[in-house]
Amino acid sequence: MVEAIPGWSPEWIEEKTGMRERRFLWDVDVESGVAVAPPLVEGECRTNTDMCEVALRRALEMAEMDARELDAVLLVTCTPDRLNFSYDAMEVHRRLGCRVDTYALTVDDGCGGTPYIMDMAYRMIRSGAVNNVAVIGSACTSALIDRNVWSGEVSHTPGRKPLNAAFGMYVFGDAAGAVVLRSDPDPGYGIISSISGNDYQELVVRRAGGVHERLYGKSSAAEDAFVIDGQLVARSYRVFMKRCISDVLASHPELTDEVKRYYFHQPNKRLLDHFVADVGLPADRVACNVDRYGNTSAAGMLVLLAEDLGAGVVSLGSGDLVMIAAVGANVHYGAQLVRL
Repeated sequence: MVEAIPGWSPEWIEEKTGMRERRFLWDVDVESGVAVAPPLVEGECRTNTDMCEVALRRALEMAEMDARELDAVLLVTCTPDRLNFSYDAMEVHRRLGCRVDTYALTVDDGCGGTPYIMDMAYRMIRSGAVNNVAVIGSACTSALIDRNVWSGEVSHTPGRKPLNAAFGMYVFGDAAGAVVLRSDPDPGYGIISSISGNDYQELVVRRAGGVHERLYGKSSAAEDAFVIDGQLVARSYRVFMKRCISDVLASHPELTDEVKRYYFHQPNKRLLDHFVADVGLPADRVACNVDRYGNTSAAGMLVLLAEDLGAGVVSLGSGDLVMIAAVGANVHYGAQLVRL
């Protein structure tokens, strides 16, 4: 990685982030520092939409549902295959054969977007407007890797040093996860508490594209990258994640000690570990894979849940109580308390 995008040393990356491996859908040519598309092999993933399709098919199979039973497909990503017109969600909708009146929307959002949109879907279901909603979270940052972009800097806050783009390439990984939310006659199962909220902090800077680029120009090729404000992320993560936990438990404080597993957004392993220790959560109940996969943004919490379900750590129909919580760029945050 550091041969492709010079900046930090491998030892420094691991020391500062606690991350040893990444999962990239695309390869990276070390000499040129540019992403290389996977070979065209039938049944293999090559794009963000491919990963989303696989994730949703697995979720539907687990839910024992047909795609035509879905009333909405909401796909959360900031790395879509095409930027406009909800292409990724529409393509998943087409491939799965959803009904013509099933909503299909791509939501431009990052790490906090999945529980944020899950809260919206939960409220739609409770209102009676829809019955079954698929929420997909994904990230495919590897396809965007380019040394000319990720080796640069972006000026951010007056009086502070410019932000280095390389850090984003070092921490992000690729993944997709999906969950099916459905109306359930048993009020004791499913989402029993859900919250979301907004704030206004530029945790991740990406200025390329849109009218602003035409108005103000581009000061650096790095404005095409996802440039992380590491100091601001470190400060805000603790604040908003504590808010997620306290708010989602506010109506059910008696369930605090019953939570079996926590599925949190994982900016990096060091930051997650510090937060868990700071708030006094049992570390063995907090799922983690960021040290092996990278920060998979909107997909992360759902991938953790899927892995626990696959390994039998938790199981559907068991009554296990779990929590999903995340905060992400600009700022969206959300959390759910879920009885499996």
